[in-house]
Amino acid sequence: MRRRRSTWDGFSYYRPEPPKAVKGGIRARSQRGAFASQWWGRRWIATLEGFSIGARLGRGRSYARGGQVADLTIEPGRVTAAVQGTRSKPYAVEIRLKVLTQAQWGEVLAALAEQPIQAARLLAGEMPPSFEELFQGLHFSLFPARQDDLKTQCSCPDWSNPCKHIAAVYYLLGEAFDGDPFLLLKLRGMEREALFARLGTAGSGPREREVERAAETAEPLPADPAAFWRGAPAADGPWIPGAPAPVNAAAVKRLGPFPFWRGREDFMNAMERLYNEAAAALARDPGETPHS
Repeated sequence: MRRRRSTWDGFSYYRPEPPKAVKGGIRARSQRGAFASQWWGRRWIATLEGFSIGARLGRGRSYARGGQVADLTIEPGRVTAAVQGTRSKPYAVEIRLKVLTQAQWGEVLAALAEQPIQAARLLAGEMPPSFEELFQGLHFSLFPARQDDLKTQCSCPDWSNPCKHIAAVYYLLGEAFDGDPFLLLKLRGMEREALFARLGTAGSGPREREVERAAETAEPLPADPAAFWRGAPAADGPWIPGAPAPVNAAAVKRLGPFPFWRGREDFMNAMERLYNEAAAALARDPGETPHS
């Protein structure tokens, strides 16, 4: 609640109180400056900041950086979140964005299959700038084009929409998309696994093979979990424990970032460090069992 204070002229105003602290809340990785570093993450946040909601943007950033978002879930066409404010019960936030139809996604993937290098970059977890242009060429929109494209609501008493609670969720989404662009595609109706499967059947046969060849540079995940630690024999000689991989911690990176990681250390950085420590331990003693 906010406390009422009286002024000398008989009018009253409300002094805002700080929100209640959240244990284990989702805290933004960025504690100052921009929330996103990749163009698609910045593009998502720029959409929100173009809505002219004034001071609520600043309070939304503070909520995101302070860990006031207790829970956040991304589904096709829908984001739900719980944001802790000044009241004891968190506010319920919902953001809806229309998904593309299966037919529309078919057009997108068929066009993407005609650009094998760009498709390979997307499969490796990087969204090329031409991907948005591809959508525009088909008269679709990857990002919200207008404020009306987003249907947002919050259970708080603030009359403004979007409010600071919705803004906080929006900023965290920008960071999440920045680390994993497939979450943005999921919101628009295309899951990561479905995209991988359908991309292999879109377009013409020669283009399919070209996409596959371009994507072969990424290290596949081992079918046997134990092989993650012990490695595999080289094609032209005996296996040498601890031999450097073409991409540092490639198997870890192929897994993708953990969405809305709550740890103080970045998830991918932590996993890469553990991966490298395990590789170094095996190099010293091939019979040693890695552990944390």
